[in-house]
Amino acid sequence: MTTTEWDEAEREAYLTLALLPGIGAQRLRALLTLFGTPSGALAAPFELLRAAPGMNGPAARAVAGADRRTGRQAIAASRRAGCVLLMPGDAQFPERLGEIDEPPPVLFTLGNRELLARPAVAIVGSRDHSAYGGEVARWLGRAAAEAGLVVVSGMARGLDALAHAGALDATGHTIGVLGNGVGVVYPAANRVLYQAVASRGLLVSEWPPGERPTVGAFPRRNRLISGLARVTVVVEAAQKSGAQQTVDCAIRQGRDVMAVPGPITSGVSKGTNGLIRDGCEPLLELEDLLAHFPELAQPRKPQAAAAPERSEQSALQRRITNLLRLAPRALTELCAGTEAAPAVVLDALTELELAGAVRADAGGCYALQGRE
Repeated sequence: MTTTEWDEAEREAYLTLALLPGIGAQRLRALLTLFGTPSGALAAPFELLRAAPGMNGPAARAVAGADRRTGRQAIAASRRAGCVLLMPGDAQFPERLGEIDEPPPVLFTLGNRELLARPAVAIVGSRDHSAYGGEVARWLGRAAAEAGLVVVSGMARGLDALAHAGALDATGHTIGVLGNGVGVVYPAANRVLYQAVASRGLLVSEWPPGERPTVGAFPRRNRLISGLARVTVVVEAAQKSGAQQTVDCAIRQGRDVMAVPGPITSGVSKGTNGLIRDGCEPLLELEDLLAHFPELAQPRKPQAAAAPERSEQSALQRRITNLLRLAPRALTELCAGTEAAPAVVLDALTELELAGAVRADAGGCYALQGRE
C-alpha cells in the first residue's frame, strides 16, 4: 500500500510516527518496510521494533509508547491554519526533496503548491548586510522571478527577506521555508512579508502549525532551502553563518552553488569571496544564473533595476525616517524617539526595508538607503 492509498486513519498514524523525536526518514522507511503500514508499526511490540534496521532502544520505546493523538492534533491544526499536508508519495510532494539524504517525512504547506514543481533558485545571505548586498538580493530575486524561476529562501531578517521581496515585486513566485510551524511569525518583524508570501507565494514547514522555533530547527531548515533548488546563490555571508550552512547542505546534495563577489574589506563578503577563491562559480550577471536553467526561454538583457513603487508612509514610518536622516540609529533609539513599542517599530522598519527605504547595517543599527 502506498501513501496515496492511505485513508485518514493511516495518515494520522504516519504523522504520529513522523513527528516522534528521534525517528528520522531512514528509521521511518525501515518501519514501513518491515510492518507494511504506519498502523502496523504503532501496533508492533517493543521486541519487534527493536529488531528493525537502524532502530535502537530509545527509538523503539518511543514508537511503542506513541500516542496517535499527536497525528490527530497535527491534522486538526493544519486544517485550522488552512494548510495542506504533503507526504512522500503524494502527487505534489516535491521530487527534489525526495532526492536528498534526509528528506522531510511530511510538509505543511500554505499557499501556491504548484511552485514546488517549477525550476527554483535559492537566494541566501546575511541578516546584517551592506547596502550593496541588500540591493543585489532584491534585484536578483526580482530578476530571477521575472525570468521564470521560483525564489526560495528562509524568511529570515536581512537578505533572505529582501530576496523574497524582490520576487514579490515581480511574479510573486517565491517559497519561504520556515524554521517553525505555519502560523508562527518569526522573526516578528517579518509579519508583513509572511502575509505576502502566504497569499502570493508558498510557505513550507516540516513542523506542525503553531510549533515555536527552537535552536536546532534552523540548521535543519537549511537542507530544505537548498534541496528545493537547483542552484543556491549566496549574496553576502560571513565565514561562519547560516548561509554557509546552506552552502554545505547544497554541496552534500550535489546542487550547484554560486556566490556574489564583494569588497575584500567587507566582513559580510568574506564568506562569498572565500567561496569564489575556493572554486565556486561567481555570479556577475543574471545570465550566469540562467545558464543553469537551459529549459527557460532566455530573456532579453534586463534594464537596470528600477526601485519599486513606494506606498505612502505611515506617521510612524515618517518619524522613523526623519530620525534616520540625522544619523543611523539602533532599535532602542528609534523606540525612544518615536515613543512606540519595539514590536511596532520593528513592523514599521520591516515595511520600510522591503520598500527599499531603509537598510539594516552590521551592528544592529538602521540607516536610510544611500546614506553612510
